[in-house]
Amino acid sequence: MRAAAALTACTALVAGCGGDPAPDWGYPELGKGLRSLSRAVDGACGRTETPESCAEDLDRLTAPTERAFAQVLEHELLDVGTVAAMNELDRARELRVAAAEEARSRQDPHHLPLARAVAAEKLAYQRLLDELERLRTAPPPGDGTDPV
Repeated sequence: MRAAAALTACTALVAGCGGDPAPDWGYPELGKGLRSLSRAVDGACGRTETPESCAEDLDRLTAPTERAFAQVLEHELLDVGTVAAMNELDRARELRVAAAEEARSRQDPHHLPLARAVAAEKLAYQRLLDELERLRTAPPPGDGTDPV
């Protein structure tokens, strides 16, 4: 019984008690950047009625995304999952740009392939955010949590 209580106490100390979802190594600046990017992604396309105007909202997300990615590089957090998420976002953006050009040439602001490409890009942004948040909250290597 004592061993279980000691284990519970140690687990609570390691996990922290502040109610903050990110532990001490949680990279506060990256957290701030990710929250800002998340709000921007959530707000993108919210006030627009056409996929064409939504695409313009998505174009504004490039700078905050690059800032967040630069912070990941600065903290040396890059891994295969993050690279895959960035590649997925790049592919989705390329498809959306091509669909936007086609919509402009057809003079159709409600072009269905553009609407699909916009939705795919928003999903790619969400996956990237999830991946970056996973990196931000994962314990750094060698912090004592590695299996024995």
